[in-house]
Amino acid sequence: MLATVTAGGFIALQAPINATLGRAVGSPIAAASISFAVGTATLVAITLLLSGTLGGYGGVGGARGLGWVYLTGGLLGAVYVTTALITVRYLGAGAVTAATVTGQLATSLVIDRLGVLGLESRPLSLQRLVGVVLLVAGTFLVVRGR
Repeated sequence: MLATVTAGGFIALQAPINATLGRAVGSPIAAASISFAVGTATLVAITLLLSGTLGGYGGVGGARGLGWVYLTGGLLGAVYVTTALITVRYLGAGAVTAATVTGQLATSLVIDRLGVLGLESRPLSLQRLVGVVLLVAGTFLVVRGR
């Protein structure tokens, strides 16, 4: 849980870092490309270092049997990174992070309810719905309070 919270904190850092990079290179799209190149290089290094304990590239052929939707993670990440680095200039890091978390939770509840993308179906409870409503309200307050 602590590792996930820490990684979530990194997401709050990512948008302003990438926005500054975008200003330095003169293009938010170029900044997103640079960000993904650094991320790709890091993941390749981690994969090679942890080869054997957590995988490596030996099982990459297994991706051939998956549907196309399971290969869109990088595309979705690129959309997020590009959107965040453009909007952080106008909304600020807090609002971008609040909107991101709200979007993630709302979408996750739909995924859980439908039991899609390899996950088991989970019921949509009143508590879970209230949680999303509170996040929407919190996002509204963070965006309006800037």
